[in-house]
Amino acid sequence: MNNHLKLMYAAIAAMFAFSGCNPSAPADTVDEPSPVTPVQVTMVSDSSLAETVELSAVSAYLEKSFVKANINGYVESAQAVMGKKVTSHQLLFSLITKEAKSIGNSVNKLDAGFKFSGISNIRADQAGTIVQVNHQKGDYVQDGEALATISNRNSLVFLLDLPYEYNQLINQNRTLDILLTDGTTLAGTVTGTMPSVDSAAQTQRYILKVAGGKDIPEGLIAKVRLTKIKHNQAQVLPKSAVLANETEDQFWVMKLINDSTAVRVNVKKGIENHNSIEVLEPKFAKTDRIVTSGNYGIADTAKVKIQK
Repeated sequence: MNNHLKLMYAAIAAMFAFSGCNPSAPADTVDEPSPVTPVQVTMVSDSSLAETVELSAVSAYLEKSFVKANINGYVESAQAVMGKKVTSHQLLFSLITKEAKSIGNSVNKLDAGFKFSGISNIRADQAGTIVQVNHQKGDYVQDGEALATISNRNSLVFLLDLPYEYNQLINQNRTLDILLTDGTTLAGTVTGTMPSVDSAAQTQRYILKVAGGKDIPEGLIAKVRLTKIKHNQAQVLPKSAVLANETEDQFWVMKLINDSTAVRVNVKKGIENHNSIEVLEPKFAKTDRIVTSGNYGIADTAKVKIQK
C-alpha cells in the first residue's frame, strides 16, 4: 500500500514538474530600428575672419562761416535761403546805408558824375550750404552783425565717441569703413581726437574725416566697425555647425564618419562673427563632412540621413 502511494505521489510530482518545464511559448521580441535623423552637411573652408566692435558715429560740419554786415544800414535785397547751396563769392545780401536810404537819389540829381548809391554787396566767402539766415529784406543791421551762416561742405566729418577701454584699438584702425543707414559705405580716416573724456560715459571723441562730394545731413548716425582680431587663413564653419553646452564652456561638432553615422568631435572655438566661427582645434580635412542642420540634441554615433 505504501509503495502504491509512493508511486502515485511520484507520478503527480512528475506531472507538475513537466508542466513547469513547458510554459506557454513567449511572444517573439522585435528589435526596433534606431531612429534616423535627417541632416544637412557642409565642409570646412579657409577664409579671412575678423572680430569687430560696432560703434556709432554722428556726422558734423566742423567749419562754419558767418556772412556779416560791413556797414550800418538796411537790407536792400536778400538772396540767402535756408538750405540753399552757394558757391564762393556768390551774392547773398545787398545793404544800403541809412543815409543813402534817407537822401535817396538827391545827390546824383545834384551831380550826375558823383554816382553815389550807398549800396554794399555782401558775398559768400566759401562754397557750402546755408544753415541759418538771421535777417531778411528791410531789416536794419549794424556793422559786424551776422546775416547768415554757411557750413563748409568740405569740412564733413563723423564724430566717434569711443569707450576708453577700446582706445588701443584706434591705433590699428586708422582707416575704417563708415556704414550709412542707406547702405552706402564711406572710407574714413582718423585725423584727431579731443583731449578729454566724458566723465559719465567714459568715452573719448575721435574725428573721422571723409572725402567730400556726397551731400550728407548733419546729425546722421552711422555705424563704424573697429577690428579687434583678424586671421587671414582661418578654419571656418557656419555658426549652426558648432554646438555648445549650457554654460558655453564646451563646444563640439557632429562629423560624419560614413554616409549614415555622425560622431561627436570636441572643438576649440576661435573668432566668431554673425555667420561663421573659427575652429582652432582639431584640424579637419577638406573632405570631412560636418552636420549643420539636424545636429541639435542628437547623441554620439547617431544614425543620420543626408538631405540634399
